[in-house]
Amino acid sequence: MAANPVRMPKLGLTMEEGRVVHWPHAPGARVEKGALLVVIETEKAEAEIEATTAGFLRRIYVPEGETVPCGALLAALTDAADEAFDADAFAAQHGAGVATGEGAGAPGGSAPARAGSASSRAGGGAKPRGAAVPGAPAAPAARALARELGIDVAEVPGTGPGGRVTRQDVEAFAAARSEASLAAGAERVVVAPGVALECLRAGSGDPVLLLPGFGVDVSAFAPQAADLAERHAVIGLAPRGVGGSSAPALPRYDVAQAAADALAALDALGVSAPVHVVGASLGAAVALELALAQPKRVRSLSLLTPFARPTPRLAAFADAWARVAAEASADTLARALAPWLFSDALLADDERRERTLRGLAPMLARTPAPALARTTAGLRAWPGVTARTLASLRLPVLVLVAEDDLVAPGGDAIAQAVPGATLVRVAGAGHAVAAEAPEAVTAALRAHFARA
Repeated sequence: MAANPVRMPKLGLTMEEGRVVHWPHAPGARVEKGALLVVIETEKAEAEIEATTAGFLRRIYVPEGETVPCGALLAALTDAADEAFDADAFAAQHGAGVATGEGAGAPGGSAPARAGSASSRAGGGAKPRGAAVPGAPAAPAARALARELGIDVAEVPGTGPGGRVTRQDVEAFAAARSEASLAAGAERVVVAPGVALECLRAGSGDPVLLLPGFGVDVSAFAPQAADLAERHAVIGLAPRGVGGSSAPALPRYDVAQAAADALAALDALGVSAPVHVVGASLGAAVALELALAQPKRVRSLSLLTPFARPTPRLAAFADAWARVAAEASADTLARALAPWLFSDALLADDERRERTLRGLAPMLARTPAPALARTTAGLRAWPGVTARTLASLRLPVLVLVAEDDLVAPGGDAIAQAVPGATLVRVAGAGHAVAAEAPEAVTAALRAHFARA
């Protein structure tokens, strides 16, 4: 007989830690295989974790309300209620609060230790040579570029005469900051000269490409990515200016360019087979551009809360998002966006609303205001797609609309224009439907991939 460890699982591409919400059984209770063992809170929602083996809950190492890294020891199960069990020795052997071993996943497995908190990563990584000198002069070109990139020039180490900050110093500082801001487990994929995108990959099988919406990264798909990675090779790309992706100082980030970036990323990753392309909101516009430009590269197309053209309301919403991001904290921005992104039902549930905002704020913090402004300019410049253009699509298309979507409520028209498209309506969800109704979105994607 032996004790089995229960660890904090890794349920999404970008999940680094989880919070224990509820232990339904007291120590000493018998837990059957497949029974609810613990409820945890991930980046986006609560998840019920089932026991992978039957046993007796002998020790709980992480109480309700505590947050620990993926892979941390949560509890111990033994085969018998009266077998000898040294809780302290077991914790020392299996690393209570510390991840050990290989393979993140279900309880009883283990996961790599988290490299560090988001704040420690943001301050780590490669650094440009030299040290910042308070009050050191900066070249006008350096100051202009720093303003464009949202960088405080006083933080930039200068390598010019007398510590003068040059444009090259600002570029090196921006590159180092971008490298340091990579999500845990991510890599950078070069898509154009001087431009690399943050890329997260998981699973194996037929490839799935995830394209997130305006101002967010791939963690917006966290619940779906975890499920799809069980059967597919999931590839998530952060657009220009988001997270660890490059943020070139261009007037705007165009939708068509984002589609070209995605195709270049697939080439760089050696993905030649047609892919299931999933885009949400602005990511759906990018997905449409990709499918229209290179239909042979697309096995199926899934459009979540899409729009055919930038309406005045949509453009104003994006502009307001960028302005608030420039003047307020990520938490304030999340609260300002919540009435637009989520349904009345979620907003009325205090606990669920606060839990959702806690997951949203760190994701919003990964996109600086200058990148949002450039993305807004690209959105405004996008000509959109016509019904005639949509009618030319000859591939499996899923259009998923949220009935409480205030930002882009016209998805039905897209489904009607695409021959043979599948339309799925999700009740009780707003524009951020992947986060608010993760099970419905995941089920729709699985069914669509199966049909394709």
